[in-house]
Amino acid sequence: MSDHALLRYCPDLLAYSRRLTREVMVGNVGIGGGNPIRVQSMITSDTRDTPACVAEVLQLAEAGCEIVRITAQTKIYAANLENIAREVRAAGCQVPLVADIHFKPDAALEAAKWVEKVRVNPGNYADKKKFEVREYSDDQYAEELERIREEFAPLVDLCKSLGRAMRIGTNHGSLSDRIMNRYGDSPLGMVESALEFARIAREMDYHNFVFSMKASNPKVMIEAYRLLVARLEQEGSDWNYPIHLGVTEAGDGEDGRIKSAIGIGSLLADGIGDTIRVSLTEDPVFEVPVAQALAAPFQTKPSVVEPHDLVPSYDPFSYERRKTNVMEIMGHELGGDKTVRVFTTQEKWNAVAHKIAKMGDFKPEIILEKSGVVAIDPRDEAALSALNHGAETQLVTVADGIGLDVISAFRMLAFRLDARHPILLKDTLQPATESGDFVETLLVAARHIGSLLCDGIGDAVIVNGEPAPGQSLRLSYNILQAAGTRIFKTDYVACPSCGRTLFNLQSTTQKIRASTGHLKGVRIAVMGCIVNGPGEMADADFGYVGGAPGKINLYVGKQAVKFNIPEDEAVERLIDLIREHGKWIDAPAGEPVEV
Repeated sequence: MSDHALLRYCPDLLAYSRRLTREVMVGNVGIGGGNPIRVQSMITSDTRDTPACVAEVLQLAEAGCEIVRITAQTKIYAANLENIAREVRAAGCQVPLVADIHFKPDAALEAAKWVEKVRVNPGNYADKKKFEVREYSDDQYAEELERIREEFAPLVDLCKSLGRAMRIGTNHGSLSDRIMNRYGDSPLGMVESALEFARIAREMDYHNFVFSMKASNPKVMIEAYRLLVARLEQEGSDWNYPIHLGVTEAGDGEDGRIKSAIGIGSLLADGIGDTIRVSLTEDPVFEVPVAQALAAPFQTKPSVVEPHDLVPSYDPFSYERRKTNVMEIMGHELGGDKTVRVFTTQEKWNAVAHKIAKMGDFKPEIILEKSGVVAIDPRDEAALSALNHGAETQLVTVADGIGLDVISAFRMLAFRLDARHPILLKDTLQPATESGDFVETLLVAARHIGSLLCDGIGDAVIVNGEPAPGQSLRLSYNILQAAGTRIFKTDYVACPSCGRTLFNLQSTTQKIRASTGHLKGVRIAVMGCIVNGPGEMADADFGYVGGAPGKINLYVGKQAVKFNIPEDEAVERLIDLIREHGKWIDAPAGEPVEV
């Protein structure tokens, strides 16, 4: 528990209560306070193209998006927000608009005249990132903060006088050198970066702001938001600012939805989050129903008032896997530091038995009914006592149909069960008999299993909410991949399009997937521009980043190594780069199997 012993990010890890915040008004839409969780998205058109931007804003509003963001990379772009806002209002649409600002304080000052909210990124608002390593003395650090105040105070003044809202939005990928050198590339660095800006705002008696802590890795993102909320609690009861949730660069398709559900869904389940944006590398209109589905279970969820006095068995602010004994079941080792295994039922196993050899990465490993797993109610003292005093190591899970919330039930099991016993996670305690809406099933499974994996709980998983055998297995593996628990295929970090993007992100991401999808465990970042590029790619092995219109820069880690490559050659050159670094293998021949 080390440094975090006194920190709390929610009153009770076993009972839901939504964090109480002050209300922040964005135009006519309230965030936090007693408001529902608000859904946001971001348009992709060039901000200078008024008709395209207006059409996209209206389309998002029509789809149910409550707040719409537009990028403003320079003062010239920001000035056109006047025309966009005028036309949107003339069309009878009152949806609040937000300007997304990186690097350019003058663009922020221009944008604040025309839109209801300005998003600033503390990592690059007043800092140019040089990736310099230097020690800052306390005096030098104070000098830097004074310089930031000079850059940031005029914006606070303007927002205050015009009644604008602000988001102080830290990104894991774009922390300043000052923060990196003092706190490292860490959740703590992300939090401190935002607090520096918040203190300036508060000293100027400006409080109409929200915070965000975005990262492309759900584990980092979850830790950063938890730490932020705990630090705000420590600062005092009037630091009750609302929270904007998002996973940056989640990617597209099922993977993007799963990654978003793990990061956003697990925080919502702990009562954190007042407005959300799901970042998919797809047309923004597809982000809205996913965000609505993630928020829906928490829009009317009542708080549970009786707190539990159980002590957590893990540190919620720094990931560590629960230490269990290793067992062998059906020829597979699980528990300890062994691979997290994928279970299925005998019935589903029988349904795919004839093609298991061809199922590639989505094979079932262990049959539930043959595993000897012990299913208990984690409130059952006698059952727990028998396990905790028994000599043998047992695989344990939560029994179906006991009326507990999945995340709370498995946390309670982990808190009360002897650490040597491995745990089998389930997505639901009500197995489905017929297929429902697959996206809904996927979001619930990812929120439940993914959240627990990011807490370090779980040695095996089973998806019971999806009756189709192939789909349930694919879902199990994709959740393990998105949580960073078991990497079995290429991992993509792909940003959503926006007006800064310098190439077609959607088709490019699909092209890169088609060429590299067989490279197990290689992480490839596909970034439209330089804003989060180098930093978010710190996690990636290789990066494909828009450098100029039609030109691509290629990265190894966070180092740019090839510049201004014409777009039509860039995927081939990326493959050459992967080859040069010994990470390339040819795609296996053989018939693909439909799962």
